[in-house]
Amino acid sequence: MRDMKKESSSWAKQHFDQKFEWQEGYAAFTVSPASTGAVKTYIENQEQHHKKITFVDELQECLKNAGIEYKEKYLL
Repeated sequence: MRDMKKESSSWAKQHFDQKFEWQEGYAAFTVSPASTGAVKTYIENQEQHHKKITFVDELQECLKNAGIEYKEKYLL
């Protein structure tokens, strides 16, 4: 994770914002090969999807279903 954050920070600073910083917390999810089609469909339709449920509400639901504790301040 450290290396990914380091590389992505460098890229973001170079291409977007020199003041880019990662927040203290983070979340990462894996996807099984059998689910890649569903994930692709989700990404293609996420604008419409998030008219029904906000990203934060959906993330909270995913974290709750997975039994993952989180700090609310990192979701805002």
